[in-house]
Amino acid sequence: MKTPPIVSPQEWEAAREQLLVKEKALTRARDALAAERRRMPWMAVEKTYEFIGPNGKVSLLDLFEGRRQLIVYRAFHEPGVFGWPEHACRGCSLGADQVAHLAHLNARDTTLAYVSRAPQPEIARVKSRMGWAIPWYTITDAFDAEFGVDEWHGHNVFFRDGERVFRTYFINGRGDEAMGSTWSYLDATPLGRQEEWEDSPEGYPQTEPYTWWNWHDNYGVDASSDAKWSEHLDTVISGAVE
Repeated sequence: MKTPPIVSPQEWEAAREQLLVKEKALTRARDALAAERRRMPWMAVEKTYEFIGPNGKVSLLDLFEGRRQLIVYRAFHEPGVFGWPEHACRGCSLGADQVAHLAHLNARDTTLAYVSRAPQPEIARVKSRMGWAIPWYTITDAFDAEFGVDEWHGHNVFFRDGERVFRTYFINGRGDEAMGSTWSYLDATPLGRQEEWEDSPEGYPQTEPYTWWNWHDNYGVDASSDAKWSEHLDTVISGAVE
């Protein structure tokens, strides 16, 4: 293994500053791409799709759990997949291991769900074994084939307007590698992070950055703590404290 040169702290810092310029450009480009996603045309989902959950039959609309946005990941856990029945696909399992706490997504009116063709008892068993809390449903019809995930994994993004459902975006292949954080999921949705700094179409819901963040067990529990956090941020931003 041929390692890079060993340099002084000053040289190391200078090299880092050079690379930081490119990293910031990448961040801005990623933000711009997310802004374009928010302006993608939508496709109406006209068919009724049926899944099986822990409590029986559910529709695609039910997967939203009452929220406006839904991200559905097609995970391969079924006969014929390597690891069956003890495990789901290795890659899908790695992805499931890096899913952030779902309370943060839910606080932004967004639901994440996994779907596979495995029966619910097998899904429940592997979830328990691996420590996963992701809502996970069984595909019963052509949903996977009609949304491009019958032969390969992928994330389909949907938006609900009352009883109407729209497909808004699709990420698969190496794009799935970046998924797992609250931010990567929200950046794939039509509403985005819903913060004021974002470039979103007029009328989209937005709040001040940081102010909606909370402990995952405290969303909607203590409004006074949210107000205190907002007041603290205002103080920090104004330069009153370091």
